[in-house]
Amino acid sequence: MGASSWVSASLPYLTPREQGRGDAWAEEAAAQGRRGTQRIVHAGETPAPAEVAELLGIADGEPVVVRRRLILLDDLPNELTDTYYPTAIARGTPLARTAKIPGGAVTFLAELGHVGALVREDVTAGVPDEEERKALRTAPGEPVLRLTRLTLDRAERPIQVDRMVMPALRQRLRYQIRIG
Repeated sequence: MGASSWVSASLPYLTPREQGRGDAWAEEAAAQGRRGTQRIVHAGETPAPAEVAELLGIADGEPVVVRRRLILLDDLPNELTDTYYPTAIARGTPLARTAKIPGGAVTFLAELGHVGALVREDVTAGVPDEEERKALRTAPGEPVLRLTRLTLDRAERPIQVDRMVMPALRQRLRYQIRIG
């Protein structure tokens, strides 16, 4: 699959879903005639990595809740995503468990009163580590894109950090910005 054969936008993943709608990934893939699924490979509390701690405004190593997912497109690995939440928001909730959440995590957060209002994304490119390379089934030396997304609420409190790793040769990220 070439870079232009898969185009992804961020907005559907930032917006709470209407009741009864499936997850944004499956819907986006289906709209392009594909099949999007995901496996939640880990969920629970973990010490915050330095970058995540800084973005969440907490001490390095302070506990956070993480959901680690393998995102599949037509049964092939398309992305690794770790989503981190402050424990004050996620401890003891479905976010800390591996079961799927109806409507997705963003919808669940909205139900708890945590709605994203501002999102910052940083994208870099690099070479995956061995674990990422195996999980994504990339060739040795094949580059990946790393996208880090911080979601803040209306009071600019951090509610979520996503760290994604995607095979660069299979991706095209689209950003559409409306001014005024």
